[in-house]
Amino acid sequence: MPFEIVRNDITNMRVDAIVNTANPNPVVGFGVDAGIHQKAGPALLAARQRIGKIPVGGAAVTPGFELSAKYVIHAVGPVWQGGDQKEEKLLHACYEKSLKLAKKWGCESIAFPLMCAGNHGFPKPLALQTAVRAISEFLMKHEMQVYLVVFSRDAFRLSEQLFRQVSSYIDENYILEKNLQEYGLSDKCGVRELQQQMILRAQRQRFYEAQETACLPCEAPVMASAPAPKAKKTRSKESLTDFLSQTDAGFTETLLKLIDKSGRKDSEIYRRANISKQHFSKIRNDPHYQPKKATAIALALALELSYEEAADLIGRAGYAFTNSSKFDLIIRYFIEQRNYNVVEINIALYEFDQPLLGGAS
Repeated sequence: MPFEIVRNDITNMRVDAIVNTANPNPVVGFGVDAGIHQKAGPALLAARQRIGKIPVGGAAVTPGFELSAKYVIHAVGPVWQGGDQKEEKLLHACYEKSLKLAKKWGCESIAFPLMCAGNHGFPKPLALQTAVRAISEFLMKHEMQVYLVVFSRDAFRLSEQLFRQVSSYIDENYILEKNLQEYGLSDKCGVRELQQQMILRAQRQRFYEAQETACLPCEAPVMASAPAPKAKKTRSKESLTDFLSQTDAGFTETLLKLIDKSGRKDSEIYRRANISKQHFSKIRNDPHYQPKKATAIALALALELSYEEAADLIGRAGYAFTNSSKFDLIIRYFIEQRNYNVVEINIALYEFDQPLLGGAS
């Protein structure tokens, strides 16, 4: 997937470029800066000194030397001074310029720390929000693998308000089996699930009835000695074909119709869904393609479908939403809030230990 959150030491990332939150002056600072210089070796500082001073909000490139990465992009982020010194704008510029430099130098992958959330004193929720916005904007226009590297789960956090809202939504809707009542279901989602189960049972029943009907003897008298195994086999096969012809359109067919109806280009859809161009090409060219649930949901979000429309689309790939899944509830929360930013949703999923949306194959 084009955007991923990974827990790692950024100096160990095998990517084309890693981003360093650098000092404006060509000196070795603290935190990530110190770790990168230590692993890259003294040649990195020498290269940095040749560049000279970098303005706040600016970025410059050096080789990676002893690092696994080909390049180091030195971005100079702002120190937090209360929020009235254009800190957010300058931090956004750091991400934007770093990504543009990576593109200019032919990089296909880049790894960022959560810039300025440590020694620079930037509020972590705002630092995260700025990173998400800048990376999302870039990925809507360009092809690149972008990693946000965190050393520990405490390295970043959604805004407290959003975190509480999502937590509350999960608590209010999380349904355990013991809460199911003997004479009914506790919410509309349960009713929808029951309806889906009933539809599937009815389809199976029609299939079995069709088979039985195909195997019944003809109404016209037939001599006992006249075998008709071939006729039975042919009629059974025709009944199965007739039955299958009544099935709804599959996932890929429905997806492509929805894309056409939306008026959006393929590139906009797969970028919004956080899936690669190659992955989307597989989906488009294979009418029987079976996506993973996370991929199907990501495409529903890219199309900005309602909850009912999203449920219908993923249902055509054999999946369903359920209130017994935190993953599904988080998706439902963001759909109801009409927030379809997959990068931001992935941050929330990561915070709640859930799999991320999108896919790479």
